[in-house]
Amino acid sequence: MSRSARLSLWNAAFVIARRDFTAIVFSKVFLLFLIGPLFFLAISAGGGMIGGMAASGINNPALGIAMSAQDNAAVKQANEALDPLVGMPDILLIEEASRDDPAALLDDEDRNLFAVLTGTLDNPLLTGPKEDVERWEGEIAMMVGAARGEAIPQAGIRTSITDGGIINRQTARDATARAGILVLFMLTMFLAGMILSNLVEEKGNKIIEILAAAIPMDAVFVGKLFAMLGVSLVGLTVWGTAAGAILYFGASALPPIPPPAVGWPMFFALFVTYFSMSYLLIGSVFITIGSMAPTVREVQTISLPATILNLGIFFLAMYALSKPGSPLEVAAAIFPLSSPYMMLARAAQDGVLWWHLAALAWQVLWVAIFVKVGATLFRRTVLKSGGAGRVRDTERKGLLAMLGLAKLGILSNRS
Repeated sequence: MSRSARLSLWNAAFVIARRDFTAIVFSKVFLLFLIGPLFFLAISAGGGMIGGMAASGINNPALGIAMSAQDNAAVKQANEALDPLVGMPDILLIEEASRDDPAALLDDEDRNLFAVLTGTLDNPLLTGPKEDVERWEGEIAMMVGAARGEAIPQAGIRTSITDGGIINRQTARDATARAGILVLFMLTMFLAGMILSNLVEEKGNKIIEILAAAIPMDAVFVGKLFAMLGVSLVGLTVWGTAAGAILYFGASALPPIPPPAVGWPMFFALFVTYFSMSYLLIGSVFITIGSMAPTVREVQTISLPATILNLGIFFLAMYALSKPGSPLEVAAAIFPLSSPYMMLARAAQDGVLWWHLAALAWQVLWVAIFVKVGATLFRRTVLKSGGAGRVRDTERKGLLAMLGLAKLGILSNRS
């Protein structure tokens, strides 16, 4: 077989990717694969809605009123008068000696208070977390004004923020970073297994040997990697749309989600990009394992160390996240398999964008290295090509490959 009959590396990779992508996406099994996680998503959303409805009617935090007995009575009367009109918070009258310490009252779990109003009607002080103080400050000022006998409040009230920003900006971004790493890891591990099963099936049908005889093995690996990546992105789009719809309609029942440093649009774009790189990196390792394992049972045995390695990388990224700027964090960002996780975390923590370009170029380089190493191992261990005594066998496989690929519709009309 002459070299003119062989497709170039990228043309062959595109043909393999198109064939695998079309065969998988338009199958009934893939439809069930897409629907499966949606059931779990719907069940989780339904359980969350039911739990939110149940929690909304019980144990509502109250506003503690820790003034004199006379002022407490006036505030209670004003609250009852205004509640039907503007919706006032529930109040709890406190007349013990402990009312002089608002922080102690807020820490008392038995009272379940979101804020405490102390001082006098002429000089009130509202103490509580920033979010709750900002939410209720206007209504409480109106209530105090009504307790003083004012139709319109003549002055506001003093406030004291007790948490000092418990959920401060850095802590919030750390939470977003950890959530991003967790979702990225789960999606990568859930979807990367498709590469193994696909390759083992084609080995069992001898299709992979036909492909390897007529198409560069590097092109076979690249084509299958990008085909599975395309399939994964289709699933990611469907699941992401469903999750986005649930979040949109249930936004009122959710707590505020801290935004990442680069903003949500850029963070989502980087998430998809780093998911693609993580999938290609892990997939290139998995496809090498699958190409050398003769049966599905052996694939499961051989892939176990790779799965454990990926778990170790996940825990490394989560631990390194807690030590920003340390040598461990820098090493985790450089190591190719953990680099997508750490760079996504950096997108949540820091708004610098240029280093993402450097990281992506570094990860692309390692994808190429892993694919080249995997293809070489496959040729030497499975096909056992390269020896002088294999020339006739290679020519015979080439002729069979021409016939096989013609039946599969993979080879072009080039003669």
